[in-house]
Amino acid sequence: MDVSREIQSLSDRIELLRKEVKQGKKEKLSELIKARAEFRRIAKQKMQQLTAWERVQLARHPKRPHTSDYIQNIFTDFVELHGDRRFGDDKAIIAGFAFFDGMPVAVIGHEKGKDTKEKIERNFGMPHPEGYRKAVRVMKLAEKFGRPVITFIDTPGAYPGIGAEERGQSQAIAESIMTMGGLKVPIVCTVIGEGGSGGALALGVGDRILMLENSVYSVISPEGCAAILFKSQEKAPEAAESLKITAKDLKELGIIDCIVPEPLGGAHLQPKKMYRLLKRALRNSLKEIVNTPPDELVEKRQAKFYSMGRFTEK
Repeated sequence: MDVSREIQSLSDRIELLRKEVKQGKKEKLSELIKARAEFRRIAKQKMQQLTAWERVQLARHPKRPHTSDYIQNIFTDFVELHGDRRFGDDKAIIAGFAFFDGMPVAVIGHEKGKDTKEKIERNFGMPHPEGYRKAVRVMKLAEKFGRPVITFIDTPGAYPGIGAEERGQSQAIAESIMTMGGLKVPIVCTVIGEGGSGGALALGVGDRILMLENSVYSVISPEGCAAILFKSQEKAPEAAESLKITAKDLKELGIIDCIVPEPLGGAHLQPKKMYRLLKRALRNSLKEIVNTPPDELVEKRQAKFYSMGRFTEK
């Protein structure tokens, strides 16, 4: 049994016992207390020992909260905007305006979908170029009205289909990166699940970069890396370790600014607690930058990204 399934099994057992106690089976109360203590002990131990590959599995967990969940539970009065004014509306990206603690903000994020029908409709969170152009459109509106931009990153990568390439996929990603680099309003980006390749980076150029504890962020998926370097996707766990894709790795490398802790066992087990934890992290990040002069914001943001990947020759 893998770690995620083992912890999920314990969580399901606790939920069953909790329902039985609620139904009046008081004799189950002591068993429930013991089960909760066992869950805390085992989950804490297992989560501290997770490999990079196991965190990839958690980042992709089908019940993990998505952008739509965070919008619904962290923001108020969200109004979604649709379309790129050139081709169509890409449902793999949600974009619009809302209020955060009473502050008007722009919210943009990848959306993978939940059930099979929605996943197909959302293209499994892999945006077409019109999705990124929609995002850029909302970013520019945010700048016009002086609203901070908050993005949520959760994609295996931009859609690599022929139609997407014909409509300028790489150009759309580049334009999004360039726009974010020069935007004169505060930007906070959060990797909430899977941050894959340029499709993720297109929404990842911010003044503050956050990552949920069990999310991943990488130039390529472990499977893709393994296929190229080892000629076998079975080497994906080894590739995941080498890629340094976990929040801990990226914090040590200076790529991200903050790791947002998750509830024991992962965000999918206690989503309400996860919403509270992320809301607090977003609030703290915005407080640090919201009063920074626009030109200073841009200068510091660009310096932040220009400094990444520097090396010296000996």
